[in-house]
Amino acid sequence: MDFFLDPNFAYMILVAGVVLAFFSASTPGTGVGEVAALFCFVLAGYFVFELSIQWWAFFLLFLGIVPFVMAVRKPRQSVLYLSLCILLEVIGSVFLFPAKEDLISVNPILAIFVSAVMAVILWYILQKFIEVTSTRPAHDLEVLIGQVGVATSAIHKEGSVYVHGEDWSAKSDVKIPSGSHVRVVRREGFVLVVEKDNS
Repeated sequence: MDFFLDPNFAYMILVAGVVLAFFSASTPGTGVGEVAALFCFVLAGYFVFELSIQWWAFFLLFLGIVPFVMAVRKPRQSVLYLSLCILLEVIGSVFLFPAKEDLISVNPILAIFVSAVMAVILWYILQKFIEVTSTRPAHDLEVLIGQVGVATSAIHKEGSVYVHGEDWSAKSDVKIPSGSHVRVVRREGFVLVVEKDNS
């Protein structure tokens, strides 16, 4: 049991829980990340009970959530906010468990290595989240308006076109022969309204 109550082991479990929590919050999905984070925090809770903690360091850990959220909301200033988030998480986790002799209870080399890994992972998580939120979904038909495609059948009251790499149902106010180049002018539900493109 001494190994499980080693501050170094407790530190790694706590950092793993923090990273998994940020990952789960940024990319909700199957729930595996949430369960893993919860498991890590349950273990961390046991360590807190057995080893005791410095509450100011715990407050810094909790406070680190704020700049991460700001980094997500303001991508242009993400470097500043994420740097602050990482700084708070690193200081909070390293000093969380009180030291008996040295300044910190965690091995300094381990603290530097784990902190660097945490910084890289959090940076990756943030960049992927910003990338996903800034990309319009593929089913957003608004991106098709103004696009030029090809009529794959004769179009009038109904027909089909090939636009933006996909086949779509289409209609037009005038008859358009198959093979003609067409331009999307608007959409009605999942049907594209097109006109013949003469450009």
